[in-house]
Amino acid sequence: MIDSVLTWALQRRLTAINHFRNHPHEVQRKLLQELLHTARATEWGQRYGFADAFDGRELAQRVPVSSYEDLYPAIERVLRGEPDVLWPGRVTWFAKSSGTTNARSKYIPVTRESLDAGHYRAGRDMVALATTLYPAEKILGGKTLSLGGTHGPNPFRPDDSDSRVGDVSAVIMQNLPRWAEFLRTPPLELALLDEWEEKIERIARHVQHVDVTTLAGVPTWMMLLLRRVTALAGADNITEVWPNLRLFLHGAVAFGPYRALFKELIPSERMRYLEIYNASEGYIAVQDEPNSEDLLLLLNHGIYYEFIPADQFEAENPRTLQLEEVELGHSYALVISTNAGLWRYKIGDTVRFTSLAPYRIRITGRTKHFLNAFGEEVVIENADAAIAAACRATNTTVRDYTAAPIYFDASATSRGGHQWLIEFTNLPPSPDQFVAVLDQTLRQLNSDYDAKRHRDMALAPPQLTVAPAGTFERWLGSKGKLGGQHKVPRLSNSRELLDEIMRVL
Repeated sequence: MIDSVLTWALQRRLTAINHFRNHPHEVQRKLLQELLHTARATEWGQRYGFADAFDGRELAQRVPVSSYEDLYPAIERVLRGEPDVLWPGRVTWFAKSSGTTNARSKYIPVTRESLDAGHYRAGRDMVALATTLYPAEKILGGKTLSLGGTHGPNPFRPDDSDSRVGDVSAVIMQNLPRWAEFLRTPPLELALLDEWEEKIERIARHVQHVDVTTLAGVPTWMMLLLRRVTALAGADNITEVWPNLRLFLHGAVAFGPYRALFKELIPSERMRYLEIYNASEGYIAVQDEPNSEDLLLLLNHGIYYEFIPADQFEAENPRTLQLEEVELGHSYALVISTNAGLWRYKIGDTVRFTSLAPYRIRITGRTKHFLNAFGEEVVIENADAAIAAACRATNTTVRDYTAAPIYFDASATSRGGHQWLIEFTNLPPSPDQFVAVLDQTLRQLNSDYDAKRHRDMALAPPQLTVAPAGTFERWLGSKGKLGGQHKVPRLSNSRELLDEIMRVL
């Protein structure tokens, strides 16, 4: 019965995908009208006149582009239980993530509409596409092993047991329809454990006896789980434990640095990999072609899109483009209006269009420097604050610095990490103390970094490389960038920059 219902549902999704592929502008215009109509009686709807039928251009004239910090006063009221502020009704679930400049975490409202018409609809689309791309692999013949985070009480509503905050993956799993639980593993009581060492161990013991055909999650944690399952089973590799494993749906971090490692962990020619772009704010894009890293932009999933051109990234009131105005090859910052009440919200990601028919993108980075090779989401504000704290603690000053990932290798004990190349004005008396304070401050400021650093499971302690005096100046000189406004990028999500600077040491 479930199989026949699934087949019917997935076929419907393929029809819907083809519709927004072929009619993208019509679909987006209709979606915007639905969002405005639904929210017309909210505080924001009344403030900006949502009841008046208007298009994307007038939306851009009436409603300001907002960062999380701009929107936070309204979001805090929603967090405290006030109804009808940004979206109709009282919101009870919130996705918690890092990356804000004014707090350790940011809280993104998750409405029933954003779950049903966003995350769950896109999840069905991903399954529909995967089964179409790989019909011989019987992806639905076994269980999907999904790894997520955890959720807990809403700290703004301690007396409201129904209101919860947590990783978006945990919010999605906790609210899945009951029938969906038949398709996934492990059970929720294991999947949502908050202690990662216990979680990995208990999940590994449970799933080694399950017929897993699909993996879904962040590569960082999935790699740790696969290693543990293989070790518990006394196997040479995971295909001996799960011979029918065929697909990994991965997201949250760039997969390129992990690709070779997963081929060693899963040495099967039949193993397939598809990327998803699912953020706390919504499900944005999916990989719909097997041999391309381009992602199909999801146009009928509760998100209306606008795009800020690169020359407007730092503008106080940036000019935005509608979907039909974007061009190939240019970098744009995403602005979204959603069925969770995020109106003209700068998500912080930048994308480049690789196709306009249909609309496909690649994620090119963030509007700010960042480190997110392992899901840690360290932004420049975190790094600057941690460097300052370490300098105070060791009575030193830093002339310049940059940081980049240290990627996993194939060894069973390998962990990711960050390498910090720092040029001091005077070497700290205790470099170890400097690193310890840097690490501890990052953990205090950034909950995602803290989770990855817990018991050194996913991230090793920071690695300090002391740069001789003049290193960064020589590098800037070699690039013809001495003087003026030129400066060294503080954080990079690849090793290209740091390795280049290291060559001038």
